[in-house]
Amino acid sequence: MSRQPDMHDSNVAGTVTAVSRSATHTMSKPNEASITLLAGLGVEGDAHLGVTVKHRSRVARDPTQPNLRQVHLIHAELHDELEVAGFRLAPGQMGENITTRGIALLGLPTGTMLYLGDTAVVEVTGLRNPCAQLDGIQPGLMAATLDRDAEGKLVRKAGIMGVVLTSGDVRPGDPIRVDLPPEPHEALQPV
Repeated sequence: MSRQPDMHDSNVAGTVTAVSRSATHTMSKPNEASITLLAGLGVEGDAHLGVTVKHRSRVARDPTQPNLRQVHLIHAELHDELEVAGFRLAPGQMGENITTRGIALLGLPTGTMLYLGDTAVVEVTGLRNPCAQLDGIQPGLMAATLDRDAEGKLVRKAGIMGVVLTSGDVRPGDPIRVDLPPEPHEALQPV
């Protein structure tokens, strides 16, 4: 079990820049002054809150699946990259609950612990698979969140998913501390 680092630990890697939630299954989520993460459930007041999967297409396949998508995080650096490509996006607009800065989210291994604010802990479960709903925000946005690496493998850039291990409030400006799992590390896969 990982220890709970304090604000002065050297593993403070990034910052929360925005927090968002929506009680309905809308793509975009309005920004909030704070959100409450609930252990084993997700973001209080968000449509994806629950022990079992809440994503509508996944519910249609098997409503008893565990919810590995309780919290969606996107790095603000993606917004910067997309802006250069002509897309103007606000935090929460791509459906994320937490927008971060300073952490290479896509490079984290499965099982990474993210300590947000004073008490919240999220375990990283996998990648968000971009969907066609992104094109409803701006045409071409889904394709802009996909890329190919040097070996030709598909790279999904639309953020990561996690489950809440420890409850707590999260606000813009909160530090994010990263605790990597023991090696060997397992690369993130879509969940």
